[in-house]
Amino acid sequence: MRDYRKFYINGQWVLPSADKTLDVINPATEGVCAQISLGDKADVDAAVSAAKKAFASYGFSSKSDRIEILENIINEYKNRYNDIAEAISEEMGAPVNLATKAQTGAGLGHLKTALSVLKEFQFDYAQGNSHIYKEPIGVCGLITPWNWPMNQITCKVAPAIATGCTMILKPSEIAPLSAYIFAEIMDKAGVPAGVFNLVNGDGPGVGTLLSSHPDVDMMSFTGSTRAGSLVAQNAAPTVKRVTQELGGKSANIILDDADIEAAVKRGAFSVFNNTGQSCNAPTRMLVPADKMAVACEVASKTASRVIVGDPANEETTMGPLVSQVQFEKVQGLIQKGIDEGAELVCGGVGKPEGLNKGYFVKPTVFANVTNDMTIAREEIFGPVLSIISYHSDEEAIAIANDTPYGLAGYIQGSDMARIGSIAAKIRAGNINVNGQSGDLNTPFGGYKQSGNGREWGEYGFEDFLEIKAVSGLE
Repeated sequence: MRDYRKFYINGQWVLPSADKTLDVINPATEGVCAQISLGDKADVDAAVSAAKKAFASYGFSSKSDRIEILENIINEYKNRYNDIAEAISEEMGAPVNLATKAQTGAGLGHLKTALSVLKEFQFDYAQGNSHIYKEPIGVCGLITPWNWPMNQITCKVAPAIATGCTMILKPSEIAPLSAYIFAEIMDKAGVPAGVFNLVNGDGPGVGTLLSSHPDVDMMSFTGSTRAGSLVAQNAAPTVKRVTQELGGKSANIILDDADIEAAVKRGAFSVFNNTGQSCNAPTRMLVPADKMAVACEVASKTASRVIVGDPANEETTMGPLVSQVQFEKVQGLIQKGIDEGAELVCGGVGKPEGLNKGYFVKPTVFANVTNDMTIAREEIFGPVLSIISYHSDEEAIAIANDTPYGLAGYIQGSDMARIGSIAAKIRAGNINVNGQSGDLNTPFGGYKQSGNGREWGEYGFEDFLEIKAVSGLE
């Protein structure tokens, strides 16, 4: 069992101010795999104080210094790559191939992208009769989720390091193992003391304290819309910047000229990937009414090919949900779909046959769903696909936009002009056409209750910068 009870503050591994431990549960076995500490006000104050002190110098560090630091972090990340992948699989149940390639690979990708952007980024330039400076915002509180732990840590930490900010990271207490290894990487890479700090804890404890702390200049949060709203409310009295990447209920519009079999198969696999625990998953599949039957058949066949089981088995394509709480939530929403009259095509409540231990669920497909049903409104965060029929492009657009969320959208068809016209009308931050997603330079973020601000690439730098205009220097 891993002993991860220390915090990383001011360049040192330190014991928490109070002895309050939390067991970390392996979702595949339901056994305890590690222990962490839950921080309190004294721990948060110490970390914020260290970050504030470090900012006095790091905020004025040179671009070349920050390039060197990022290069060191990348080298150490590569050295610990397999350790991170193993931790992610253990803490949140990602199959080993997913944990190694997509999950851990995304972290390295964001670090490399930030380095590339930093080398070309203009922090000052002349404009009219003034000089414009882009300066680090200061001390940043970073709160990250459990579903893509290293992806979300690095797409916040990398631009913060690159722009000259200092930070306190609070990873999810449900899946904190990879974050602990990342802190070891930062230490080994020689990141100056106080620039990066790690304090474990829960939302009501450490999250609230960071959000409301007067010496924190910015909060970057990824998680549920409910929790994101609380972060913003707690931050409001100190008028700090808050950026949020929140929930989603993305529509996947399959047009009548699409290859229906390829489109449905691709969309269904995207929902089942990561056990449905992705905020941009295309969980509402919109199909022409006369193609509902064939869509159901293809989706059911796709679900039958999903191999649910031990994440350590290389043949496994879908692991467990992350926790008992998440398991019960997903089970409840599947039952809600049945109770509200959606047609259960495959899957349903209960665990897959032969899997009695672990938070495993069945890949589930519902057909003839209407957009007012609970399973079409709420973010399930599980491998549950809802198929909805439509009769015209206009109706499909209306259904896609009839949601409080706006993170992503998906369109599949063969007429690019038609697809472009539909994409322009979808109120979402990312539109993926025929399975093509953006690269790590593409801005990632949402409209409406899916959040504000953008992450990834050059766009991710902007949230960590203040803009200063100096006039009359000539």
